[in-house]
This record gives sequence, structure tokens and C-alpha cells, in this order.
Amino acid sequence: MNRWPLPQAMVLALDQAREAADDGEVPVGAVIARGGEVIAMAHNAPRRLHDPSAHAEMLAIRRAAAALGRDRLEDCELWVTLEPCAMCAGAISHARIARLYYAASDPKGGAVENGPRLFDQPKCLHRPEVYAGIGEAEAAELLRGFFRERR
Repeated sequence: MNRWPLPQAMVLALDQAREAADDGEVPVGAVIARGGEVIAMAHNAPRRLHDPSAHAEMLAIRRAAAALGRDRLEDCELWVTLEPCAMCAGAISHARIARLYYAASDPKGGAVENGPRLFDQPKCLHRPEVYAGIGEAEAAELLRGFFRERR
């Protein structure tokens, strides 16, 4: 566990990840905040919604855009419990999210520090500031526990 308290947005994202696990979804949660205020929260729901794009980040981005009445979230930050995949990283770029904070890296499906490293591509539309590892131990344990129960 961390030696210091987690930022409230990551605590909420971890709570969302637990809700996903309770629903039988891969435990990933996301929170979008602006100026310290939570704008939107979501957790993975592709099975429940029968929608392969219903990742926590995608749902949170959609909800934040609707709440703010605009498609660009340039003054927002995204807190997520797992390194975003290529689809979600693309949406983060298109939404112009200012800062991305994620807990656990994803060597298999991640697209930020792993895989295609989308934000490092020369043609990337927008590159958010990226901060990794915040709440990593908690998020990784949620994921390990979820998959351990299913094996």
C-alpha cells in the first residue's frame, strides 16, 4: 500500500473499480475532475451494456462531455485505475484532456507506456500530461483478485 493518502479522485476511481468487480466486470474505474470538482465517474460495463466500447474511461468522458455541454475537456483531468488501452487513449486525445493519472500499468493492453505508446506518436492529436503509479498497489490487487477468482 502507499505510504501517503491517495488523492480523492483516485479513491473514487478505485471505488468505481470495486463496483465493476461486483457487477462481474473487469475492475477498472475512472473519474473526471475539473478544478478539484468531480464532473463524472464510471466503471467498466461492456458486458452489462453489451458494448465493447463501454470502458470506464469512455463512459466517464461521455458523461463529462454531456455534463459540461461540450466535446473538449481541455481543463479536465482523468483519473483511472488501469493504463488506458488504445481506444481509450485515442478518446483521451480527442477530448483534449489536460492530465491523465493512472494507477496500474497494463503490459498486455495498455497504450500509454506499453504497446503503441499512443501519446508518443508524432501524429498524436493531443498529448495530456501523464502521471502513472498513483494507487498502483490497490488497483493491481483488485485486478489480480478478480482474475484469480475466475481461474
